[in-house]
Amino acid sequence: MVTVTESAQMYLAQLIGKQEVEGMAVRMFVSQPGTRFAETCLAYCKPDEVKEEDERIDYPSLIVYLEKISVPYLAEAVVDYDKDKMGGQLTIKAPNAKVPNIASDSPLSEKVNYFLITEINPGLQSHGGEVSLVEIKDGIAVLKFGGGCQGCSAVSMTLKEGVEKKLVERIPELKGVKDVTDHSVTDNAYYQ
Repeated sequence: MVTVTESAQMYLAQLIGKQEVEGMAVRMFVSQPGTRFAETCLAYCKPDEVKEEDERIDYPSLIVYLEKISVPYLAEAVVDYDKDKMGGQLTIKAPNAKVPNIASDSPLSEKVNYFLITEINPGLQSHGGEVSLVEIKDGIAVLKFGGGCQGCSAVSMTLKEGVEKKLVERIPELKGVKDVTDHSVTDNAYYQ
């Protein structure tokens, strides 16, 4: 689940030790989970702020509470602390904060979103583009392109040879894709 390195445990325990509240812990959560705006956060957690549904992780000198709704988004997260000449830096790497790992029984829309965000959009971003899921209709993923893909003269090839091919290969229950983008707007198009 979540890994807090030994150096991060020591650093966080030191910060908590400076607080004047007995039984202080750390709460870890993701704000706006599952979106491109997701942020992974750490905060002080007083004993009266602990929620019954929180997941608790006990370390020798530290207690970390995971917000229940954030747990799937915190899978494989790592909290680390690197000491340097200026003091040090606490880092949080949460590869699933924007999109949780999917399971074979996840809804079709979650599977499509997962692959759009993790496999399709990184390639489109090199051209300043992106694609998002509008809806699933009768097994067809209805998509909307933006950025450099909107109005791009190569978008139909990108849709059929790139996006659709990869999605149908990865998600066998998906029948195909449909583009609902208004491509008459060519202001930022990669190819015109």
